Amino acid sequence: MDLRQLQQFVVLSETLNFHRAAERLHMAQPPLSTAIRKLEDELGIVLFDRKPRSLSLTVAGAAMLKHARRTLSNVDELQRCAREYVSGDQGRIVVGFSNTASNAVLPRILHSFQARYPRVELVLHESTTHELVSELAAHTVDVALLRTPLFDACDAELIDLEQDHFILAVPADHPLAQQSCARLADLDGQRFIAFSREKVPAMHAIISLAFGEAGVTPKVVQQIVQVPTAIALAESGIGMALVPSAAARYLRTGARLLPVVDLPASLRIGIALGYDALTASAATLRFVENTRAVHAAAPPPAA
Repeated sequence: MDLRQLQQFVVLSETLNFHRAAERLHMAQPPLSTAIRKLEDELGIVLFDRKPRSLSLTVAGAAMLKHARRTLSNVDELQRCAREYVSGDQGRIVVGFSNTASNAVLPRILHSFQARYPRVELVLHESTTHELVSELAAHTVDVALLRTPLFDACDAELIDLEQDHFILAVPADHPLAQQSCARLADLDGQRFIAFSREKVPAMHAIISLAFGEAGVTPKVVQQIVQVPTAIALAESGIGMALVPSAAARYLRTGARLLPVVDLPASLRIGIALGYDALTASAATLRFVENTRAVHAAAPPPAA
């Protein structure tokens, strides 16, 4: 039994006429009759009641017709799905992101992509940039929004999406909170909330480098992984923290955010989309293409 036999059976069931069914199937009548006989032999049942001037489905034939139509429909769906996977209109993408990236650029990227490709399943995976670089290499995530600069070896293609800079989160009752801006020297000897060397090595390294160049030695009282944690600890009076300016959305009332006027160029940070161009699926490439388009259409950041 093959799909063509099922199609022939369905068409003959609809026309109940060998001549008209053969015309619809673009074949001669004798081969059609032979194919139906063969199908009946394979199934071990009679599908049609043949009379000199009429043709009708048997009870068994009517029951088989439902299954034949369902089978052909499933095959059509299978073929459609295959075409969509090849084209990127259907599939599954694991999207990795770090905490601040999720708030800064992820919402507009996801909204646009899901509107254009509703049949692509997006699986969101939150982690740190340090871990996401390894997960990209291991292909456990397909794309990842990463904090830059990267201090880990990374073979992924990177698309720069956003440039950012550090600002200083200061407890509201600290004397520095009364100023309109800060300098790196203001942090010397102060209680400081640092990014973890193990979990967030890039952020830790560039801030430490800037302190070293400025001859500043804050008193590290806590190491954290996520930016919202740094803001919360500053609001609690634990200490000060350098955080990306995008973190302003996390601020409530217990801290002030101050620009740091003498930040070195090494403290420029950003967000990039990383993916493996050599192994990317069609759906992943659609995601990358859509992200480029969303980024190109975004208004420039305020000065």
